[in-house]
Amino acid sequence: MTIAPAPDFDPALPRGAALCRLVRLLREGGIESAPIDGRVLLCAALDIDHANLVREPECPVGPGAATLMSFAARRLRREPVSRIIGHREFWQARFKITESVLDPRPETETLVEAVLDHAAQFPRKNWRILDLGTGSGAILCSVLQSLPGAFGVGVDISPAACTIARSNLAALGLASQGVVVCGDWAHALCGRYDVIVSNPPYIASGAIAGLEPEVRDHDPHLALDGGSDGLAAYRRIIFSLPDHLAPGGLAALELGTGQYRSVAALLGGRFGVPAGYRLDLQGRQRVVLLHDSD
Repeated sequence: MTIAPAPDFDPALPRGAALCRLVRLLREGGIESAPIDGRVLLCAALDIDHANLVREPECPVGPGAATLMSFAARRLRREPVSRIIGHREFWQARFKITESVLDPRPETETLVEAVLDHAAQFPRKNWRILDLGTGSGAILCSVLQSLPGAFGVGVDISPAACTIARSNLAALGLASQGVVVCGDWAHALCGRYDVIVSNPPYIASGAIAGLEPEVRDHDPHLALDGGSDGLAAYRRIIFSLPDHLAPGGLAALELGTGQYRSVAALLGGRFGVPAGYRLDLQGRQRVVLLHDSD
């Protein structure tokens, strides 16, 4: 289906009217989240916050009109809002993202919650954290922010992703708490870590074509493709875990829908202890957890 070009937004158009027009345009383009997307895009295009929009709806759009038109056209092409504005809110911070990294999803916060619950249950100082396939660094940064005495290592095979992760560490004042290593999972590392986390690629190769355009066309396939059965990355990660997980440590891996039993079996076969799980807000088994015995 051909999408009609986005209409012009006259600089003299009031902000409130521009928002109504933008939301209508997005709805007509099949965007279900049109009201939220429209507000975020309008505020980003005009460099204002939501409070300013509510307070001054009659203020003209002004020179941001051209940017607003561009944003509208990109969203109608199913580019995610976070990629249009260049950042994603995750946990308690804002993360820069580019086409080189996976767009952090709200459900991934379940993994952060699981790690912090473990840290509260087994308190200690100087946590050592390893994030495999760190991407934007959202998981690593979120854990380090909540554990001030911790030190973390993020690993990613993509040099461009490593650059973004380092940028986010620095922007959040965490450069002294973490480093980013460009490499293939944990194979280039030595030493042991109290917590090992990962949100690996877990989509079966044949299923990628059927994903929503926001994911299929904009997330890097390197961060999506989990091989023929979606489990290739888990096999590689779990094989290396005994060499890197400290006694009493926690491994926490994000899961795709329906993958818990398979990944738990891989963990059980490697460690000889049962794996648990953490449910996300939709009641799905989102994170598999392995607490190694001392």
